[in-house]
Amino acid sequence: MPDTHLTPTPEDEMIDASESLGTSNPDPRRPIGELIEARYGRRALLGSAAAAAAIAALPEDAQAQGAPRTGGPSSLGFQELRHQLAQTEAVAEGYEVQTVIRWGDPILADAPDFAPGRTTPEAQARQFGYNNDYLDFFPLPAGSTTSDHGLLAVNHEYTNTNLMWPGMGTGRAAALRASAEQAKTELLAHGMSVVEIRRTGGRWGYVKESRFNRRITGETPMRVAGPAAGHDALKTSADPTGLRVLGTLNNCAGGNTPWGTVLTAEENFNGYFGGAEAANQQNPRHAAWRRYGIGQNAWYSWPQHMDRFDVGKEPNEPNRFGWVVEFDPYDPESVPVKRTALGRFKHEGCHHAVNKDGRVVIYMGDDERFEFVYRFVTARPHDRQNRAANRDLLDEGTLSVAKFAADGKVEWVDLVHGQGPLTEANGFRSQADVVINCRQAASLLGATPMDRPEDVEPNTANGRVYVLLTNNDRRTAQQVDAANPRARNAHGHVVEIIPPGAGTAEVDHAAREMRWGLFLVAGKPGIDAGAQYHRATSADGWLSCPDNCAFDSKGRIWIATDGAPSAAGVADGLYAADTSGRGRALTRLFYQAPTGAEVCGPLFTPDDRTVFLAIQHPGEDSGSTFERPSTRWPDFAEGVPPRPSVIAIVKKDGGVIGD
Repeated sequence: MPDTHLTPTPEDEMIDASESLGTSNPDPRRPIGELIEARYGRRALLGSAAAAAAIAALPEDAQAQGAPRTGGPSSLGFQELRHQLAQTEAVAEGYEVQTVIRWGDPILADAPDFAPGRTTPEAQARQFGYNNDYLDFFPLPAGSTTSDHGLLAVNHEYTNTNLMWPGMGTGRAAALRASAEQAKTELLAHGMSVVEIRRTGGRWGYVKESRFNRRITGETPMRVAGPAAGHDALKTSADPTGLRVLGTLNNCAGGNTPWGTVLTAEENFNGYFGGAEAANQQNPRHAAWRRYGIGQNAWYSWPQHMDRFDVGKEPNEPNRFGWVVEFDPYDPESVPVKRTALGRFKHEGCHHAVNKDGRVVIYMGDDERFEFVYRFVTARPHDRQNRAANRDLLDEGTLSVAKFAADGKVEWVDLVHGQGPLTEANGFRSQADVVINCRQAASLLGATPMDRPEDVEPNTANGRVYVLLTNNDRRTAQQVDAANPRARNAHGHVVEIIPPGAGTAEVDHAAREMRWGLFLVAGKPGIDAGAQYHRATSADGWLSCPDNCAFDSKGRIWIATDGAPSAAGVADGLYAADTSGRGRALTRLFYQAPTGAEVCGPLFTPDDRTVFLAIQHPGEDSGSTFERPSTRWPDFAEGVPPRPSVIAIVKKDGGVIGD
């Protein structure tokens, strides 16, 4: 998430974060579009009715849109919104939006109130961070299932320099002209926040100065664990042991564990690093830097002010990012741990399933064009009775990568040193080399290049796994089919993986082989070639650029989008659909974000009576500045810039969301 917004945008156009170097994968062979065409046949995909008949995984009636915005075969009871682009948000009738916490709100003791345009490092370290993304809810007291009191864990992915301070101008130039103090403030606006929240009198709010409240930033000390711990490639002048890292960056989505810890995913870490040495093709690290998108020009001014972000001065510092980080939200003194066994790449998220034998399975996506879908299976079962026994469970297990076959099978191929091509002859001297250079290892194994894998999330209601693929405008005409993906695939799609035993108590998430099919193909039916939904999808129910998702207790999928304004001319939003029955893949529009914003982190309370959303980068439009933003959401006060915020949506009658 979102590579369309990570680069500060120039005034005249949006720049994709991967544009500067092009696709990082030099060999995007047999992409998913080729496999779908091989599996179903191109002729069968050319017409929407024929596609619905040919693709068994799509809803049985998937054809053209043109139905009412409520009722029909869907189990969803709300009347959906009409598509819009506006300065403020919109939610379905009968629901209420409540702002829970905003960028700059004080959360630690003695933190100052938000001062528009005057944010300092000292203040930001104690205030809620910028550009909230992944959300998770941990009930209080610990171990309970309460839905009105808990801890909210929140990622802070990146910063918009031009909207944080006046006088910065617009676009990339704003980020590059940031002073040393502003760069330090940006660093401290990254990371995570943990805040205690409570619903009182029907309204959600956060508890200021709670003993649980915490900021994790780009300077928080962290431990390195797993196969890469202490490896030479992780050693720097500040840390000659390779065991201690300062901070976490570009925290996109994430997940949790059955023992109640947070997993936060480091995504586009490459954009913080730069320096002239990155362009030196004689440097032995050059190929590895390029594979991960590290170039001479960083997206921010950080290399100018902090030596560790200049690869000429600290060439190994980039290897210390791109990991999954685990920490205990209930213990504000706990030291976060980078779990290197889960591989190093641009992690979008990391969602778990408990296998039938008690082992924990983590599904992950590498969010870049032509990158891969991964899985990690722990070596032993988790201990349901002893939380402490699971402390280092994620340090031992098997990392694998997905190969989508033309016959509808998914094969998980292990990324294990010494197996197949992962040998010293190919530069892999140990398992540490495999996880540090995970992308290169996966390419050697013939993994299937995908169209920006974002959330890869199991649905506990049916045992299936949903892979959200946002888009891929680099796919050529030689690689396309009419259904998915398409040449310059602007709208993305959702793939459904079906493990053995799905729908039963014996689902096997650790199986070597699974099945796969299509859940939906995004875009506007009748306009965008290959778009596929349920035939009762209304004129406002179609979506573009699926990014994150969540499942309510009924197993319905709630899809958040990122990139719809530029791809489809509609605001990003939250859409819902059944995953089974007659309403399968009949998407309905529930919420739309204010201009410039994307919708992140959909999260339900255990009772399904609240859904939290992270509204990221409001006002991130071409030409938008601190002085003249395209919106002032959520405060709408003169002189106050747009503020990324977490919102809670509740039903006015107190009922279940979606019913």
